[in-house]
Amino acid sequence: MSQLRLATWQMPSIVGDMIIELGHFCLILAFGLSCVQTVSGLVGAHYRWAGWMAMTGQAALLQFALTACAFAALTHGFVTSDFSLRLVVLNSHSLKPMLYKVSGVWGNHEGSMLLWVLIVTLFGATAAWFGDRLPPTLQSRVLAVQSAIAVAFFAFIIFTSNPFLRLEVPPFDGQDLNPLLQDVGLAFHPPFLYLGYVGLSMTFSFAVAALIEGRVDAAWGRWVRPWTLAAWIFLTIGIALGSWWAYYELGWGGFWFWDPVENASFMPWLLAGALLHSAIVVEKRDSLKNWTILLAILAFGFSLTGTFIVRSGVLTSVHAFANDPERGVFILAILALFIGGALTLFAARSSEMEARGVFSLVSREAALVSNNILLAASALVVFIGTIWPLLAELAFDRKLSVGPPFFNQAFTPFVVALGLILPLGSVLPWKRARLGRVTKRLIPALVLALAGAGLVWTLQTGRSLLGPVGLFLGAWLVFGTLTELWTRAGRSHDLRRLVRLPRADWGKACAHAGLGVTIFGIAGMTAWQVEDIRVTALKTPWQVGAYTLQLDKVEELSGPNYLTTMGTVTLRKGRRLIAELTPEKRYYPVAKMPTTEAAIDYRIMRDVYVVLGDPEVNGGWVVRTYIKPLANWIWAGALLMAFGGLLSLSDKRLRVAAGATRTRPTVPAE
Repeated sequence: MSQLRLATWQMPSIVGDMIIELGHFCLILAFGLSCVQTVSGLVGAHYRWAGWMAMTGQAALLQFALTACAFAALTHGFVTSDFSLRLVVLNSHSLKPMLYKVSGVWGNHEGSMLLWVLIVTLFGATAAWFGDRLPPTLQSRVLAVQSAIAVAFFAFIIFTSNPFLRLEVPPFDGQDLNPLLQDVGLAFHPPFLYLGYVGLSMTFSFAVAALIEGRVDAAWGRWVRPWTLAAWIFLTIGIALGSWWAYYELGWGGFWFWDPVENASFMPWLLAGALLHSAIVVEKRDSLKNWTILLAILAFGFSLTGTFIVRSGVLTSVHAFANDPERGVFILAILALFIGGALTLFAARSSEMEARGVFSLVSREAALVSNNILLAASALVVFIGTIWPLLAELAFDRKLSVGPPFFNQAFTPFVVALGLILPLGSVLPWKRARLGRVTKRLIPALVLALAGAGLVWTLQTGRSLLGPVGLFLGAWLVFGTLTELWTRAGRSHDLRRLVRLPRADWGKACAHAGLGVTIFGIAGMTAWQVEDIRVTALKTPWQVGAYTLQLDKVEELSGPNYLTTMGTVTLRKGRRLIAELTPEKRYYPVAKMPTTEAAIDYRIMRDVYVVLGDPEVNGGWVVRTYIKPLANWIWAGALLMAFGGLLSLSDKRLRVAAGATRTRPTVPAE
């Protein structure tokens, strides 16, 4: 009987060990297969060997399946609290809620890199699934380049960041995940960001494959647009989730801090937006070929730069994954290899990509070029501000800090210029236009935007210009978008014609309007915020703006894996009770780390944001209170932008290889 009990107790451990070893084996096998796929794709396309090119697509599918098995095995280790895995010990605990056990898989360096390479292989498999209308040689080269990226990151994981390392003597329990990462918003933030980062690897693969073939045409522009759009959508959602998390979790009351890690995701987003607009010109007008290829290379290059910033430790951040210079050197080598190689190939092939389309200075093409320049320049400004402390230390041996004042002053002019151009560019025709005739259509939108700005200026006499300017830009974008839709309805303003507009047109309108809403929200929250910091006793009301608050009680409670000091604050407007808020100060005993949990009363036009501070010797408590106008408009605008991208992506004209021949051409073997 005792032997039976021992066998029953050991069975889950034996099965768990088998699953972990199987995952490790699948990871190594996927690495080998990625090497085979890279060689077969490039060699097969060069010699036009149909069998080798067909094998490239099958290898892409199998490579994804093997990587998914490895990721599933690691997830099983976290879910079952398998403390024989070193990674689980360092980033999990048996008392942790299940959601954070799962998110703990990518809440660390090694697991997040496995997620990264999983998404690389996912995009490669997707190109194999849905790219059957691509020319065989182009598809084979795209899959080969994508697999080459996977080769580099498989090698990085296996040789420097192996998530399947085991401990000879497993501990009784783990060290828990960073408490700041134990949050719903941040649980989903990294996967969306990685889908965006790695999605840009697909546009990079298309660009390099086109350079190898020496041909960029309208069909290539149609093929690359869906991948760019998908990456931009995921980046938009990921950045919005990270901003929202920082707003309510860090207790600082801000939505953006120009942190190096925040900038690491923002720069590819800006360049992806430029690439998306540039690809439209390639497709519609057969122009800007060199510029579009260069943007595709740079966008992925900035994704790799972000990976280097997050994981090398050269720049400090509140939510960096790792602090290991040796790993940073490996990532820097990957960056130099792929981006350096691609730029060299670009320089060699640039003369073969001559633009055929001709356009005047007043045209939609010119507006899109201006859009591209502004987005690329703003990304460069963010990059310089992010990397300058490192350069100053290396070159001048000086410790410098570049903070929000620099970014706000240097970045804002580009946003203003971009906001002014977008509505005008949307209504301009292709090739050439008469500026006076076009601007007449936008006069009502301009008048409404100016009237709104004037009203705000009147109401806030003596305060910053940020509010009126932000309201003007936001209103100009929204009303300009509505004007464009109204114009598309024709002189008869037939609403049925509007309904029949392609989804891509509706998506563009939603995305531009969403940008306007976000700009308005940022300006309102920044310009009209009210802040109050005080020491208050229990049952003593205080006034902040139009609201009365009172700290009724403070309790010591416990959660699943933390202890908390929770306050209860009543919020009133006049005599009417608005809400009962419960700000917290949590302490995680395993991680030995405190966190601040703000309590927020969310409303359409404002948030009331309350943070409980430390107790005072006289028995009072420090309480910070903010009134944040239009805070939720920031994330509503981001969601509207993402929804616009999804609408455009659902347009059948933007599906992969839309417009290409329905029957795949055959390639004779030589």
